[in-house]
Amino acid sequence: MNTVATATKSRTVLITGVSRGLGRALAVELAKRGHTVIGCSRNQDKLNSLQLQISSNGSSEPNASSSDRHLFLNTDVRSNSSVEELARIVMEKKGVPDIIVNNAGTINRNNKIWEVPVEEFDTVIDTNVKGLANVLRHFIPLMLTSKQGIIVNMSSGWGRSGAAQVAPYCASKWAVEGLTKSVAKELPDGMAIVALNPGVINTEMLASCFGNSASQYQPPESWALRAATMILNLTAADNGASLTV
Repeated sequence: MNTVATATKSRTVLITGVSRGLGRALAVELAKRGHTVIGCSRNQDKLNSLQLQISSNGSSEPNASSSDRHLFLNTDVRSNSSVEELARIVMEKKGVPDIIVNNAGTINRNNKIWEVPVEEFDTVIDTNVKGLANVLRHFIPLMLTSKQGIIVNMSSGWGRSGAAQVAPYCASKWAVEGLTKSVAKELPDGMAIVALNPGVINTEMLASCFGNSASQYQPPESWALRAATMILNLTAADNGASLTV
């Protein structure tokens, strides 16, 4: 990764799946550092609580009104029309994001592939792959006008290896890796898209796989300290990379 210190410049960052886990922790950390956060989720109550949390935490720019600065929208990334509306509102209120973090994701309940219900398999693929593609479909054209912008697709160690009982999730994250490398070849100079493995973090998703042992791993808030710095320092030189926090 290019380590040029670009993190001091204020950025506008769009994060999907922002209501919990890694997305929420990253949003809070970026807001603390004075960056503008645009977040989306399907859970309006959690969006409201995140808005309150960020407003109470304040930012490194005390003159900025946190409630006015940030934007949180109810969006289902699985729906192309929902993401199309998200892009319209974002452009109207905030303009083109400097950074997009495709974080929205879900995992199947531990099960052998032949025992995973079809609806559950579809939900994993629709969220982790099609949802990501919907965001790219509507936001890359906006970034192309200035040939600038960084896109971070949240991957997984299981997007680079296999694991029993979570085959649908592994398949979706392998797809994220391949999609990222392919789209990287389509972007103009000045832009970048990367696949980012967050590492093993104590989230609800990890608990669904690991059970109580998930608590042995670091919390999202600790992870966000390093992840925010890493993401803010990405440049066009990182295009196509598969990175790990």
